[in-house]
Amino acid sequence: MAKILIVGGSLGGLFAANILLRQGHDVTLLEKALGSLDGRGAGIVTHDALADALRESGIAVDDSLGVAVSKRVTLGVDGESLGEIPIPQILTSWSRLYHLLKENFPSERYLQGKNVKAINQDANSVHVTCEDGSAHHAELLIASDGINSTVRAHLAPDIHPKYAGYVAWRGVCDESYLSNYTLETLFDYFGFCLPNGEQMLGYPVAGSGNDTRPGKRRYNFVWYRPAKDDELVKLLTDADGRFYPTGIPPLKVSWKNIAEMRKVAREVLAPQYAEILEKTALPFLQAIYDVRSEQIVFGRIALMGDAAFVGRPHVGMGVTKAGDEAMAIARHIDKLGATPAALEAYSNERLPLGQQVVARAQYLGRYMQAQGKQGTRDGSSLRRNADTVMAETAVDISALLAAGKAVPESC
Repeated sequence: MAKILIVGGSLGGLFAANILLRQGHDVTLLEKALGSLDGRGAGIVTHDALADALRESGIAVDDSLGVAVSKRVTLGVDGESLGEIPIPQILTSWSRLYHLLKENFPSERYLQGKNVKAINQDANSVHVTCEDGSAHHAELLIASDGINSTVRAHLAPDIHPKYAGYVAWRGVCDESYLSNYTLETLFDYFGFCLPNGEQMLGYPVAGSGNDTRPGKRRYNFVWYRPAKDDELVKLLTDADGRFYPTGIPPLKVSWKNIAEMRKVAREVLAPQYAEILEKTALPFLQAIYDVRSEQIVFGRIALMGDAAFVGRPHVGMGVTKAGDEAMAIARHIDKLGATPAALEAYSNERLPLGQQVVARAQYLGRYMQAQGKQGTRDGSSLRRNADTVMAETAVDISALLAAGKAVPESC
């Protein structure tokens, strides 16, 4: 049995912690935040690999995981369908996965208020000191501490998130608030709307208390909109003038920016989506970044999840990727022990795949931004665009990754 430290108590860290603990290792998880992390995300598109990671974590996968949809539909600005394709999927929520993983992990091993201050390693172990003065030692350290990873900053200070030039407005709207028109034409589907150079998408998820009964669910949306650097500063500044450079908390998003967002929605989106945005109590804002690492293992320390790579949300694989990486780390440790060799084997497997995910997400983002730049699109081009977006966004690309074809050759 090896002693293993996990830094980061969100989904990726919890996947690694649960899987390694079930293998028989002595696992301690360090999370800098105090209290529950619930509410830090919205909808999650599931893939087969995500279900595999949950099972490896000791969690039963059943119908309570999320809401099933049978097809995708794209709506024009008039609310009419531009096309639809059958893609059955299960849509869940960040909160649902967090509660499943957190409740499955022993609370005495999940240490909060542990902000990493210093990291050192020698031939046999890793040593971590936290800002509260506590010290922790282990044979391996797995860092899954997010896009602004403290561990990555220690090990690879030249790797920084790179702003992609656009933001995502996000939120969830209670099903019971919506008109019959929106419920009948959109709610039960994975939906899209495609203003020039932008993209709106959404799908149903469980409501309060993980309730998946009709009438009790919510509709999760993500609206990608361009924002130049000066516009981004405005969006990340609250009503009192405080600027949040690494991301504005949901409750601090300025009411003026929300009002402007809803005004534009009424002008450029299908009325179904405009209604959803109008009736969402707490829309929040996410700046879109890329993180591409050239190295994810440093001796006895490995990066995973968003600490290693961040692909834009179009690819719909962030949580699945973290689950895959957690399973890969555990598999190599099981074979080679809690050694640098095991982490090196993990890197050999996952480094190229992570880079492909980032490239795939960038391709999808460029495709979105390029649409409509030459002027108004005619009906046939709108339908072609809708078909491409529906077929490529948030789908399982495991086979493409395995074949090294996550990005079309023409790109």
